[in-house]
Formats: sequence, C-alpha cells, structure tokens
Amino acid sequence: MTTASLTQKTWPSPDVVFDLAEVRKNAPLTHVLTNIVVTNWTANVLLAAGASPAMVIAEEEVSDFAAIAGGVLINVGTINSFDAKAIKAAAIAAQKAGTPWVLDPVAVGALRYRTEIAKDLLQYKPTVIRGNASEILALAGAVGGGKGVDSTAASSDAVPLAKELAISTGAIVAISGEVDYITDGKETIAVPGGHILMTKVTGVGCSLGALIASFLGVQKDSLRAAVSASAVFAIAGSRAAERSSGTGSFAVAFLDELSTISA
Repeated sequence: MTTASLTQKTWPSPDVVFDLAEVRKNAPLTHVLTNIVVTNWTANVLLAAGASPAMVIAEEEVSDFAAIAGGVLINVGTINSFDAKAIKAAAIAAQKAGTPWVLDPVAVGALRYRTEIAKDLLQYKPTVIRGNASEILALAGAVGGGKGVDSTAASSDAVPLAKELAISTGAIVAISGEVDYITDGKETIAVPGGHILMTKVTGVGCSLGALIASFLGVQKDSLRAAVSASAVFAIAGSRAAERSSGTGSFAVAFLDELSTISA
C-alpha cells in the first residue's frame, strides 16, 4: 500500500471544520460505557470538544439511555461480568433504536475473555470499530495480539484486514497509529498528525472512540464522522506537543487545544 493510493484528510479541511462546528453547536449527547481507567479523562475530552458526555453504566439504565443518545461508545478496556451484561444491553438497544455506536476492542487478541465479548458484539452492528493495529488485526481474525493495550504492529499493516472487516461487518473501521487509517472497505482515508506523547497519557486513544461517537451524533456519514474526529484529535495532539515539556503538561495542553481549536 502506498500513500499515493489513499485520500488524505487533515485539519483544516472544510468538512472537518464544519463537523467540529456542528458538535459545538449541538452538543450531542454521547453515551459512554468505557473502562474505569479513563472515565474522567474521556468526559473532559468530550466537554473540551463541545459534546455532552453521559457515563451511564447501570444495566438497568443503559438500554433506555442508548436509545435517546446521539451516539454510544462501548469500550471493553476493563471488562468484567457485570460490565459485559450492561454493554450487551446497550449494543442491542442502540441497534434497535438506530443509534450509531462505536466499538473499541481494547486489548482484544491478547486475552480470550474480552476477545470473545468483542466478537459477540459485532452481531449488533457497530457503526464504527476503532482500535490500534493489533486490536483490529485480532478482531479481523489474525493470529496474535498486541502488548497489553499497546500495538505491536504499524497502523498501515492492518489496512488490508481492516477493509475485510469493514465489508464483513458493515462498520467503518478506524485504525489508530502514527497515521490513522479509516476505511469502509472500499475507500480508505489517511489522517496524519498527532504526536508520540499521545501514547504516553492514559486514555487518549480510548477518548478518540468517544469523540467519534460524538461526531456520529451530528454527521450521518459515518466514514466522514470518523475521519473528522480523527483529524481534530491529530491536530490537537500536534499543537499540544509543541507547547508541552512532558506528559503532564501535554495532557492539560491537549484539553486546551481541543477547547480552543478553530479554523
């Protein structure tokens, strides 16, 4: 695969600018079922971008809430038997209501339990599947997995199987890495940018899945929504790194950039 064969999107592409403005204008209600490590960070990321996060996780509530949200994120990062029931209920409700939802298969391939749960969730038709290269490869059926939550493969390595996964599931597949690749199985769009510091702050990758869910709440073209969220994320990370002295200042700067970015 060569970059010449790809469409490339970066900030400030007009459609990306427009989609971010729509998020800020409409503050889409985003239902977030994510792992315990990143809950607070994810909520702050969505608030900074202009969305309205709701961390509703009770099994008794998730079905009702998934049906009224603009978008749903399901992240299996710290999955347990209680979470599994709530997550499945939310996925079923989102599919039934037509609510777009994002599956983040954290560390799938490395551990059997979460891998089985993530693969089972595919039957409820996620709108977008977002993960690193190792996670996407594992979900697509490749042998092996990443190093815990970290990828042992480059994002470009996963593109061929990501296309197959997109076609077989009907989902947009978004691969995060040094360059993000987003595909519907036919068209693949590359989103360059970001910074290595984004891999050194807990929850940055997970919060991208949530931001994609927010963009799905205002942009019905799911490929475009995933690309726009990724492009906004990349430029915020790049700009934050320029004025940071380490991971702590980067985290604050990243939120600042998300909240102030404009064309």
